[in-house]
Amino acid sequence: MSDLLKLAAPGLAHLQTYRPGKSVEAVRAELGLTRVIKLASNENPLGPSPKVAQALAAGLDLARYPDGSGAALKRALADFHGLEPACFTLGNGSNDVLELAARSVVSPGHEVIYSEHAFIVYHLATHAIGATPVVTPRRNHGHDLEAMADAITPRTRLIFIDNPNNPTGSWVDKKHLQAFLSTVPDDVLVVVDEAYYDYAASLYTDYPDATHYLSERPNLVVTRSFSKAYGLAGLRVGYAVSHPDLADLMNRVRQPFNVNAMALVAAQTALQDQTHLQRCVRLNKQEMQTLGSAFTRLGLQWLESAGNFLCFKPSLPAAETCAGLLRQGIVVRAISEYGLPDHLRVSIGLEAENIEFLKALQELG
Repeated sequence: MSDLLKLAAPGLAHLQTYRPGKSVEAVRAELGLTRVIKLASNENPLGPSPKVAQALAAGLDLARYPDGSGAALKRALADFHGLEPACFTLGNGSNDVLELAARSVVSPGHEVIYSEHAFIVYHLATHAIGATPVVTPRRNHGHDLEAMADAITPRTRLIFIDNPNNPTGSWVDKKHLQAFLSTVPDDVLVVVDEAYYDYAASLYTDYPDATHYLSERPNLVVTRSFSKAYGLAGLRVGYAVSHPDLADLMNRVRQPFNVNAMALVAAQTALQDQTHLQRCVRLNKQEMQTLGSAFTRLGLQWLESAGNFLCFKPSLPAAETCAGLLRQGIVVRAISEYGLPDHLRVSIGLEAENIEFLKALQELG
């Protein structure tokens, strides 16, 4: 029998498949549980704006392809950001546009810089292209911008910065991000991944909106997601904001109709309901403080976060704790693939969900 793995492109030979957090359905089937609390995938516990359901209930012609350009959503985003529609690239979640940014400028002979413990999609996209990853060491579980700047060589084509970082929750402040951007050569693309922007902006006044630097940094791409604070994870829609020339390049490699019709309508509707968005970020801020205080009382080490999750070190081994919580119907995320085998990541849930999580955690010891 032929060994089909020998046909793999060079960058894929040793690449592992991305493993998402366990779904509620999978846990129910595996353990025979009726109640499962999922706190593994950084989803919004309040879900999307009720107006989204109303808009989708109005009906769509599902026999027709969606608008391949996403013109209506781009216009809404342009108005929201005070930019031109030509600055936007739409994606099937922000993961899609992260890969589009890489594919549009990176070739196998290039280097891509990202930090230790950074979002795993950077690793996947770099290897899939066959480029060379340059992983800089962490500083306080976050990005060491000086090390990243020092790592730039003539072969560097792209730098990924997730701000805040997933899974650690660390963030780069305004002063340091702006200073770093000024040191990057014009022929090196910097992608600032702001998937958790709305949460971070509500938590810390020194958290930057990287779109404000686009006018002075044409080599900058900023990505955002509707999966987190807007609660549309199930529909998968995200976008990139950049100089129109970069957006043009990304749209050249973008698959036709990569954002479905329901996602386009849902995202545009969610964007217009900022009242619901603020309700979501207020809940996140309140419950994050509750979890952080509880971890401190329990004597657990935990990392301050600008997202909708906390990274913590349980008193028992992480794998044992993760399995123990799972048996009680509480799903958290093991993050050993991020180089943090002793830590777990827990998403911020509803008040009652967080109480159950803390109770189960205490019972495990």
